[in-house]
Amino acid sequence: MSRNIANLTLSKSLPKAVDVVVVGLVTINKDETAAVGVTADLDKAYAAAYGRSVMAMAKAVGASPAADNVTTLPALKDTRVLVVGLEDADVTPERLRRATGNALRTVIGMEGAAGWQVAVSLEASDPELVQATAEGALLGAYRFEKLSETQDAAPVAGITVITGATTTVQKDALAAAAATSTAVCQARDWTNTPPNLLYPATFAEAAKAHLRDARVTVEILDEKALEKAGYGGILAVGGGSARAPRLVRLSYAPRGATRHLALVGKGITFDSGGLDIKPAGQMAGMKCDMSGAAAVIAAIRAIADLGLKVKVTAYAAMAENMPSGSSYRASDVLTMFDGQTVENFNTDAEGRLVMADAIGRAAQDSPDLIVDVATLTGACMVALGMRTAGLMTNGDVTTDRLLDAAEAADEDFWELPITEHTRTLIKSSVADMRSGSGQRWGGAVVAGAFLERFVPEGIEWAHLDIAGPAESEEAYGYVPKGAPAWGSGR
Repeated sequence: MSRNIANLTLSKSLPKAVDVVVVGLVTINKDETAAVGVTADLDKAYAAAYGRSVMAMAKAVGASPAADNVTTLPALKDTRVLVVGLEDADVTPERLRRATGNALRTVIGMEGAAGWQVAVSLEASDPELVQATAEGALLGAYRFEKLSETQDAAPVAGITVITGATTTVQKDALAAAAATSTAVCQARDWTNTPPNLLYPATFAEAAKAHLRDARVTVEILDEKALEKAGYGGILAVGGGSARAPRLVRLSYAPRGATRHLALVGKGITFDSGGLDIKPAGQMAGMKCDMSGAAAVIAAIRAIADLGLKVKVTAYAAMAENMPSGSSYRASDVLTMFDGQTVENFNTDAEGRLVMADAIGRAAQDSPDLIVDVATLTGACMVALGMRTAGLMTNGDVTTDRLLDAAEAADEDFWELPITEHTRTLIKSSVADMRSGSGQRWGGAVVAGAFLERFVPEGIEWAHLDIAGPAESEEAYGYVPKGAPAWGSGR
């Protein structure tokens, strides 16, 4: 699989050859509107072609500064002009990101869009605003490449961000946008790939290929290595499938790093529910059950590309949960990687088992913080909906750190509590613990309480349940229909 990201450049002026120009509209003085990013040359061209300025034309066709508003103006020969709503003049990075995302989603939906050059002129000069503009454009231009014997050209080949300054700080901001957006789009690609093409072995090899030219070491444990090392959870979940499980370990260790972050991602490439099989209507979206693994693999590549001074070890636990004569069962007792035993309560609660093994292995690296990312429970979707993910941690400092990071990435998370009562619900009379409570209530926090048992004392830990936002039924802002790649820094 390859990711066809548009070429990204920075310029103080509009390119001579451009297919689409994106400008903005803001509210000033409460009820007045003003154009943003309209160059003198663009105004002159509109005056020559239509006898009025861009602003006058925008008013004539009903353009609005409201959020999510995108208006197409009459074209100038072969150049199309889009006006996006930026609300008030005090724009924020996220407002720019969403506006440019909306604009580029409009562009890729235009008839004849193929290899187009797009200029985004929204007067962004502050590095943070330059980065946000570029990220919104790149992510909005994303399209999963259709699986066909004939491949259409990408709708957008190049994006130029027009800025008042092109110094080192703006160029660095553009490079950061390219790194993070490329990572997000790769995670989207993996998550959107059908499960007959992306299964544990091919996913592991795709991760290895993706990191081949990065400063990241890759280790892939196959079923024999997993059995030898005692990964009872991963082996149980993957045991019912003809496609054997994998555990991918990735390491980035820059010179001078003083902190160590461990990332753990759930990589269930397809979840049928196992012997506790899902209803047919709930199975179609289960190719997205590996989006946590996609997020951590993509994230470590972006971290390495950006040269961040933090040691990162990532684990992607990959398995296919299928029913067969070799499937694990409800009431089986499993011996996990760290030696603890688990009474399994439901084969459709497979994610916590592979995650527990991977968290136990990550703990052996003695990181300062473990962050696990998983489409773990339908209960979290019931509690928080489809655009908000659940957060559980073992400390207030960790909670604050993760919520700050989520805000910077514009990902909505809500903290859920793991109470002492919740911890009692996973007691077992035949093993060290049970993998679930057997009750309908509080399923997301019960799963969190289970994972917490595999985090040694003294290590900070955060659990991200991204079951709701991992797949979007509609496109909005810079989020496409399908996989948004939640948790990868989108």
